[in-house]
Amino acid sequence: MFLALNPIAFSLGPLTVYWYGIILGAAAMMGLLLAVQEGKRFGISPDFFMDLVLIGVPSAIIGARIYYVAFKWEDYKGNLIEVVKIWHGGIAIYGALIGAIIAAVIYVRRKGYSFWRIADICAPGLIIGQAIGRWGNFMNQEAHGGPVNEAFLRNNLHLPDFIVNQMLIEGQYYHPAFLYESLWNLAGLVILFVLRRQRFLRAGELFFSYFIWYSIGRFFIEGVRTDSLDFTGPEWLVSLMHSLWSPMRAIGFEPGVMTYGGNVRISQLLAVLIVIAAIVVIIVRRKTGASAEHYSDPILQVGAAAASETTTAVNAEGAPNEAKPGEAEETR
Repeated sequence: MFLALNPIAFSLGPLTVYWYGIILGAAAMMGLLLAVQEGKRFGISPDFFMDLVLIGVPSAIIGARIYYVAFKWEDYKGNLIEVVKIWHGGIAIYGALIGAIIAAVIYVRRKGYSFWRIADICAPGLIIGQAIGRWGNFMNQEAHGGPVNEAFLRNNLHLPDFIVNQMLIEGQYYHPAFLYESLWNLAGLVILFVLRRQRFLRAGELFFSYFIWYSIGRFFIEGVRTDSLDFTGPEWLVSLMHSLWSPMRAIGFEPGVMTYGGNVRISQLLAVLIVIAAIVVIIVRRKTGASAEHYSDPILQVGAAAASETTTAVNAEGAPNEAKPGEAEETR
């Protein structure tokens, strides 16, 4: 039997580098590369997306931590210093998305671009980043599902040894929920690649499609996890969540235990609301003409930002030559 993989990649004196950090860095880099490559089709500088990542990543981390702490405030209010110790665990992907989107809206508008057009370009980068980032959870043996037997992993799922062995935690095998989500997101990446070449796609709709696809997968995968943030909701809501998740039972999956004592998983409820909201917004934007632009249409800067970019470009190329004496009349 192999030992579980070491979450520490290497150490340099007092500095310890974890695989989790390396994997998240690789996820951000891959997302950036996809955005830069697609941005070139629309004449957008790579520096724009690099700056967006530099602003978005810290904002995502802050948003992820605030989201988690808000729902677990009872555990932190007596020891506020723990709020900043993210290395002790406790971040949430939906909080990360909220933080990153807020920062992106501000940055993109200051640059004079339509947020929806830039969000469309970034959507594939977001989903591939999440697909890669989940392997950080794998290295840390976290964000897994409920207990299973070894035969389920080897014979039903046909997983390789290195995954099966890493899912053995303190003598018990668990659902590789990280793998389910990673594969779901990779499938979503292919779908987004196909969608963005379709003429019918309007501005903002690739971004909404990302949210719809991710949220559907997150709803079903979240149900097998044992670390979900939860709350105690009314019976009708509990019944609705169970009914929606019933296809998972039909294929042999059992729900994970809710560790914190509630009966409704927050991420599942949020996933359902996001899918509904995204579909409604797409319909409303089309009805009202707010999404008149197509994905393939040129992306233009507007307002003062556009003027600033033009001035910078002119200055970089050099000021126009001044007319020599006697040439003025000829050039009029």
